[in-house]
Amino acid sequence: MSGRMRRVNEAVKQVLSEAIPSLKDPRIGFVTVTTVETTTDLDHAKVWVSVFGGENQRKKTLEALDGAAGVLQGRIGKELGLRRTPRLEFVYDRAVEQGVRMTRLIDELAPPTETTMPSSDIDAVVEADDVSDRVLVAVDCAQESRIVEPTLLGSSTTTLNIDHHHDNTRFGDVDLVVEDASSTAEVLADVFDGLGVTRTPEIAEALYTAVVTDTGRFQYSNTSPKALRLAADLVEDGADVGKVFVEVYESTPFPKLRLLARALEHATELAGGRVVVSELRREDFEAAGADEPYSEGVIDHLRAVDGAELVALVRELPEGAPARRKGSLRSHEP
Repeated sequence: MSGRMRRVNEAVKQVLSEAIPSLKDPRIGFVTVTTVETTTDLDHAKVWVSVFGGENQRKKTLEALDGAAGVLQGRIGKELGLRRTPRLEFVYDRAVEQGVRMTRLIDELAPPTETTMPSSDIDAVVEADDVSDRVLVAVDCAQESRIVEPTLLGSSTTTLNIDHHHDNTRFGDVDLVVEDASSTAEVLADVFDGLGVTRTPEIAEALYTAVVTDTGRFQYSNTSPKALRLAADLVEDGADVGKVFVEVYESTPFPKLRLLARALEHATELAGGRVVVSELRREDFEAAGADEPYSEGVIDHLRAVDGAELVALVRELPEGAPARRKGSLRSHEP
């Protein structure tokens, strides 16, 4: 999606969010406009909405919104001055409903806990004898292979898959995948808001960290107005910006630094500098004393090369992985 269309979608969403509550039709319940998808020729806009209430309330609300489409289109035309006002199609967004279902599943199936644990104290893998009685929540995992302990997928009673990657394989029993979200944290924030969860400073800081890293410190093209507004809200809710920056960007383990040096050493320019490629072999990981997760972010350093329009990093995966190698691509608009 181009930056222009993203701005159009956000503007239409803003107008509709303000206009719908002013409609006098008694059939319209409590409506939240979650997403707008407008075609590039401005002929049609699909408007995703969540509706508080049961199936009957949702049906009546959608019928009323369809009936008021002409009025709402007129409001859009008047306020935005687009060369063409898109026809509106209202669609029920089940994302929040799925989020509610996820929370209920967790409440019903997960063992009760009496204490909370800071993220820094959570082990990567926790072995438990009652895995078959537990719910597996996969967060920001586009494929099953990214789950650290693959046996959990088949052992747990229910798998909840929460993500924003467009190539997510929908491997969960319940899938909540919002492809136009800047980050999985943005998806979780919407779910929490829909459930009325109070953001503690600890929750706000965890979500803020995820937004910052997935948007490349708000520099990548997925940095939407919604992501920036969410970041501001999270800071107001107690996220410590300075602490996050130091812990994420100024606390680099030395093995990760050595691995980056190996990747830079292997880097090669092609096509007159328009393409930059590099590789990391298993011997590089061993020489650096680095684990596989330390390759995260290496490609961003290659992406910073002046004049590079396309960068690629190929990694040799550990023994036992489902594939021998994995490639990552990043691009700049020429």
